[in-house]
Amino acid sequence: MLRLSFDKGDNGLRRILCLGAHSDDIEIGCGGAILRLLNESQNVEVMWIVFSADKRRADEARCSAEQFLDKAANKEIRFEKFRDGYFPHQGACIKDYFENLKTDFAPDLVFTHSRADYHQDHRLVSELTWNTFRNHLILEFEVIKYDGDFGRPNVYIPLGEDTCAKKIDIILGSFKSQGTRNWFTADTFMAVMRLRGIEINADHAEAFYGRKVSL
Repeated sequence: MLRLSFDKGDNGLRRILCLGAHSDDIEIGCGGAILRLLNESQNVEVMWIVFSADKRRADEARCSAEQFLDKAANKEIRFEKFRDGYFPHQGACIKDYFENLKTDFAPDLVFTHSRADYHQDHRLVSELTWNTFRNHLILEFEVIKYDGDFGRPNVYIPLGEDTCAKKIDIILGSFKSQGTRNWFTADTFMAVMRLRGIEINADHAEAFYGRKVSL
């Protein structure tokens, strides 16, 4: 299988935008990829935005984001207060936010939710990402949930076992409020990365949907 890498030269990966509807979405969906990319690419700036978080969840998410972005050359972490579960009914306000965002940050790579995600908040973030960033590489991540909406991704980022373990340790160590959820466990997160790894003949991987990829 042909493997492409992010160039470390002057024209390589420089700015990453991570968009998550809720606290822990980004970490679950692309945390391993972030750890790997920041480890392999130099002088990378990251903007990390969580669209809905109360104080406790924001505190947890900040603790988590700081660890995931430890090797970023520069980072900005934002927490917004759009109402959880009601994003489609706040669409105009969130759309305005995205319109302002595109003047604040010009990313080389955008991580966002999948448009096929059954959660209405996730889906709206994905739709507005594509409305706003039309000339960018966008990778849509998957988030575990009860809805059973995992599909057939077409972009994979292989991960070493150490990276997977670090991702899981940060998530479980940061998001104590989610500890009562029966799916919020190390074996669940590892199983998903193992399954996606098998699909590309690797030990572990995170998987994404790339609707448009220019090589």
